[in-house]
Amino acid sequence: MNTRPRILSDNAPDKKSQLTLELLQAVDLNDDISQRGLAQEMGVALGLANSYLKRCVKKGWIKISTAPANRYLYYLTPMGFAEKARLTGEFLTTSLTLFRQSGNSYSSILESATDRGDRRVLFVGLSDLTEIAYMRSLQSNVDVVGVYQPGSDKQQFFDLPVYGNLADCADFDSIVMTSMEQTHELLAELEKVFDQQRILVPSLLLNMHYRSEDTEAAPDV
Repeated sequence: MNTRPRILSDNAPDKKSQLTLELLQAVDLNDDISQRGLAQEMGVALGLANSYLKRCVKKGWIKISTAPANRYLYYLTPMGFAEKARLTGEFLTTSLTLFRQSGNSYSSILESATDRGDRRVLFVGLSDLTEIAYMRSLQSNVDVVGVYQPGSDKQQFFDLPVYGNLADCADFDSIVMTSMEQTHELLAELEKVFDQQRILVPSLLLNMHYRSEDTEAAPDV
């Protein structure tokens, strides 16, 4: 069963809407997709994907037809295309807002590091936020010495070295958290070794919470 953690921001689109959009997009791209394939595209368990599929059929967004070899074909209705367009617009608007907020949050953190005399910083965690933090660092007075990602096989991120072992990291003054999926685990690891004042975490990450598909609520149908 897929137990990939989901990360939700307090201002992110409703999770049911996001999963609905992923299902509608998957059907639009491949009408011959299986329910197991839908579950993989959505990153959820098969039973949950089936619940969302039933809801979309009941709403009139998806039609089902039979095919040879006991297969089913799924296709979007005009109402389904309209709902997909609406949800896509909602998602893009929120994504742009989240991008701006995260960028501003990292600019503020890097500025605070500079103000207290910390010029060499280590990023912790490889994620989409790492790229945003790196771009903001180019506009600051700090030097990023690298990225720590436990067990990573990656050698480089842009022009930064990637360390799979904390003991191998270059000398640094401050730690800036850029992980999304391992934030709490990495914080616990770092706090055992470093003074908490050296660890800088953007409020964006502190406002995120984690939920596994195993505990994801099925949509109302």
